[in-house]
Amino acid sequence: MSLIRTEGLSVRIGRTQILSDVDFAIDRGEIVTIVGPNGSGKSTLLRALIGAVAPSAGKVERAQGLRIGYVPQKLHIDPTLPMTVGRFLNLPRRHEKAAVRMALEQAGLPDLAERQMGDLSGGQFQRVLLARALMEMPDLLLLDEATQGLDQPGSAAFYRRIEEVRRDLGCAVLMVSHELHVVMSASDRVICLNGHVCCEGKPEMVAQAEEYRALFGTGTRGALALYRHDHDHEHDHGCTHGDGHGHDHVHDHDHDHEHTHEAAR
Repeated sequence: MSLIRTEGLSVRIGRTQILSDVDFAIDRGEIVTIVGPNGSGKSTLLRALIGAVAPSAGKVERAQGLRIGYVPQKLHIDPTLPMTVGRFLNLPRRHEKAAVRMALEQAGLPDLAERQMGDLSGGQFQRVLLARALMEMPDLLLLDEATQGLDQPGSAAFYRRIEEVRRDLGCAVLMVSHELHVVMSASDRVICLNGHVCCEGKPEMVAQAEEYRALFGTGTRGALALYRHDHDHEHDHGCTHGDGHGHDHVHDHDHDHEHTHEAAR
């Protein structure tokens, strides 16, 4: 069973239809990225998944006992407020020191528990938010444009850490982002959203889909070159479009195993 699933999900806020007939599911261990233009309903979909927005039609099903960790776009903390990282991670309830230390290690900040929140760099701050999301050992980690404001190397480093978290915890990761150059490469599956699901599938297939290229332009296909996963086997990829048609493609690659993160260089 999927960790979380929607069927025919629609969300209307006032007189505005935000989402229409969205079918979505994510399984344990997957990294799924939602991309789309501003106003396409990406954040609304996340809010519907966690129960912060009620569907106007359709339904959301969650696995029993599902634990969700959430990393927001941004969180403002008064820089003059004296608060250490450790204290922040113990709000609103206190955790064992070992749990705090483990969460910081998983987020890549093993030695920052005593650092003042106001002294953190942008990348460090976002990793502290990640550590807080990891405190409850989530089955599903949600990130809503969590690298907004970071430079390109900082974003690439953050998403590499997310891949490591997925590997170590076995959790699913659902990301919303506009940073196509990074998230398209870090994902197992990409969903292109514009009020409805335009297309979805493996990153290289979505990048070739007409619906995706109509929204983002043909030049975005080159974004996938930033991260190569080359190997010697055949791919059987599907890109499912919003009209219900499926397109299967087979590519035969003859390359060595190589992961290249040019964005982080």
